[in-house]
Amino acid sequence: LFMKKILLLCAALLLCGAAATRERGVHRVVSCNIRVALPQDEESGNGWSVRKELCREVMKRRKADIYCLQEVTVGQYEDMCRMFPHYFVFGYSGPEMDAMPDREYHGIAKNLVMFSKKRYEMTGAGVYWLSETPLIGGSEAWGTARARHVSWVRLRDRRTGREFRVLSVHLDHISQEARLAQVRVVLDETGQYPGNIPQVLVGDFNSKPSNPVAKALTDAGWIDAFIQANGGDTHENSFHQFKGGAYRPKKGKPGRIDFIYLKGDGLRARASELVKDCIGGKYPSDHYFLEADVVME
Repeated sequence: LFMKKILLLCAALLLCGAAATRERGVHRVVSCNIRVALPQDEESGNGWSVRKELCREVMKRRKADIYCLQEVTVGQYEDMCRMFPHYFVFGYSGPEMDAMPDREYHGIAKNLVMFSKKRYEMTGAGVYWLSETPLIGGSEAWGTARARHVSWVRLRDRRTGREFRVLSVHLDHISQEARLAQVRVVLDETGQYPGNIPQVLVGDFNSKPSNPVAKALTDAGWIDAFIQANGGDTHENSFHQFKGGAYRPKKGKPGRIDFIYLKGDGLRARASELVKDCIGGKYPSDHYFLEADVVME
């Protein structure tokens, strides 16, 4: 037991040292689809009551400057605020979208941006909806299964003074027409910013790198951080249904559906990986988290 404690202490010190030596101008961003809190997951042993401590542990291991979360319900939002007191948690308050509360968790799962209070000052923030009326809370279009939105923040790095935007998004999981239309809304909104305002687009796109959604983004000048950092795609699943490496898709080839995209002057990914941590045989979500170290020159 004594040796186990020593090993854990050494591991913690190594992690602290790694964080302390992260260079000026390098920002660690992690995308976390944490899976909504559902009763049926409690029955299967993967409920939020079990997973929230796993999420906390796996997320804290990454020592990120910025976390972007998807599928966050109000109780999970409150847990994140409690578990990460040194981070500002943005994206839950505001016009609610539960116009149809009888449709399971429709209307309450949201996308958050969490950032280090010590490192960043928030200079702007907002939410818009992926529909033909983006300023109307909870609005839907194009046959989307449920209302989808973007939460964004504009941050100033206290170390360098550089300002940039971070956007957390979750595209529709049913309709390809909706996904393409939704990403065009994102491209229209982000396209109004000049290149000297770097932007980091993070989230679950419910589509693989071969999908036209990815082509629309790259055609608009966005760079897939994972591909840039690794010199190509590894064609790994990011969704795994709580099965980890044992998961096999029912159809189609393996591929990520979670992404970190970059756009803007002096912005590049020097490292990126899927976070495959599990603790005691349990995963924090049915998605692997995705990490990228982003250099902002």
